[in-house]
Amino acid sequence: MKIVLPSVLFVTTALVGCSSDQPSPPKMYTESCKVVSEAEIESLFDRWNNSLRTGNSKNVVANYAVRSVLLPTVSNRARYTANEKEDYFDHFLEDRPSGSIDLRTIELGCNTAVDAGLYTFTFAKTGATVSGRYTYTYRWDGTEWLITSHHSSAMPE
Repeated sequence: MKIVLPSVLFVTTALVGCSSDQPSPPKMYTESCKVVSEAEIESLFDRWNNSLRTGNSKNVVANYAVRSVLLPTVSNRARYTANEKEDYFDHFLEDRPSGSIDLRTIELGCNTAVDAGLYTFTFAKTGATVSGRYTYTYRWDGTEWLITSHHSSAMPE
C-alpha cells in the first residue's frame, strides 16, 4: 500500500496538469517579412509628395492605410477616416504645397518602417515656406507600403 499511494498521487497530479481549466499556450503565427531598403522607404515620401502635386486630396489619402491617423500641422483635430483626411488635404492643397526633406532617420522592422526628421514645405500659391518636424510610420500590407500614422508639427522657433 505504501508504494501505491505515491503512484496514485503522481497520476492525480499529472491529470490535474492536463485539466481543461488550465490556460492554453498563446497561439503562434508566423509572418513573412518584406525585404526593404532605406532607399525604398525614402521613396515613399516622394510618392506622398507627388500625390500632393496632383492637387487631389483622394490621391493623397490613397497613401494611408484604412486604419491610420493623421496628426497634421495646421489642424487641431486628429484625422482617422478617409473623409476626415480628405477634408484636411482639401484645404492644405489650396496653396499648392511641395515638400522637401531636410534631415531624416529611418528605422526598418518586419513589415514596418519609421521615417522621422525635418522637412520644409514651399507653397506655390503664396511663396511662403514652413519648416516642420515629421514622423511617418509605414506598414507593408502584402501589396504596398501604406502610412499608418503621420505626425507633423511646425518648428517651435
